[in-house]
Amino acid sequence: MYAGDVIQGKKVIRALDVNDLEPGRKHLLYFEGVQMPTGQHWYVSVTVAKGAKPGKRGVLVSGVHGDEMSSVHTVQTVMNQLNPAEMSGTVTAVTDVSRPAMEGMQRRWPNSGRGADLVDMNREWPGNENGATAASRHAWLLFNRLLQPNADFAIDFHTGTTGFDVTAFNLGGMDVPEVKAMLDLYPVGQIFDNHVYPGVLHNAFLDVGIPAFTPEIGAARVLNLEMIKLFVEGTMNVLKHHGIVVGPMGRTGSDVRVFVGDSAFPIIAVQGGLVEHLVKLNDKVESGQKVAIQRNSFGEVVAEYTSSVAGEVTGQRSEAMAEPGNPLTFILFNKSPPGSESYPE
Repeated sequence: MYAGDVIQGKKVIRALDVNDLEPGRKHLLYFEGVQMPTGQHWYVSVTVAKGAKPGKRGVLVSGVHGDEMSSVHTVQTVMNQLNPAEMSGTVTAVTDVSRPAMEGMQRRWPNSGRGADLVDMNREWPGNENGATAASRHAWLLFNRLLQPNADFAIDFHTGTTGFDVTAFNLGGMDVPEVKAMLDLYPVGQIFDNHVYPGVLHNAFLDVGIPAFTPEIGAARVLNLEMIKLFVEGTMNVLKHHGIVVGPMGRTGSDVRVFVGDSAFPIIAVQGGLVEHLVKLNDKVESGQKVAIQRNSFGEVVAEYTSSVAGEVTGQRSEAMAEPGNPLTFILFNKSPPGSESYPE
């Protein structure tokens, strides 16, 4: 459904059915999202690689949070490797879902409702056509007119948030066989086997029967090129798994020592001051092991932090200072029965 507008040579659409597109080539489009306060629209970049032959339809999403640059670069790199003339099926990529957040490279959507507000778009899916925030309405437009109608499977790429670094890991429910099959195809060190919060995009896909999961690619606001390579390799494996592209599989989870945990234990600051980490990302820790200390302005140690569980470090605060309530470390571990702790998404 064309809007009749052209921006920088790219047509603007209000809805998409990839079956309507010419096969054997790439299509660059803008999707017309929700309106700004000025009445103009937030436009979302859409790249469709339409294979010469029919096949599965994959959707790759990034930019749900505006500070997650490695996720965007990962999707761009995958799309640049695709040759539609040799493909079966379609890959649709969206690289800047939360446009106003990306303009300021900040995590949340700046909403001008009842005064200034910041909305986490990854709590808004599948959105609400008549929602109380622009972000909720934007999510509804994208999910119902762009993403869901063109997906047989979906991958929603993220990184850690600003001020918090994470390992290369995948997040998804391994109780869903189609999801587990895709998670196993990534050569990354950790899998967080958990469905986590309502309102995240991969759960909105699962709720309508579309297998989906979330890769997490290191720190926000930077490009981690080494981690990006791992997720490009894994995503290409997924496309081969679904028959969209052909060729030998790259490295998978069986080629690395993947640690699988179903919970993330948060270690929270109880004091203000400088933080010194005593462990690194991916380190194994034991229950009772000291993982961080904190010093006040005189250099005195005011807090020592230990892990209450055995597992692997999956996330750490990257800011040098913390105040009470800030997460300092997350430990990926196995809880029986499985739990639902917070995690550094």
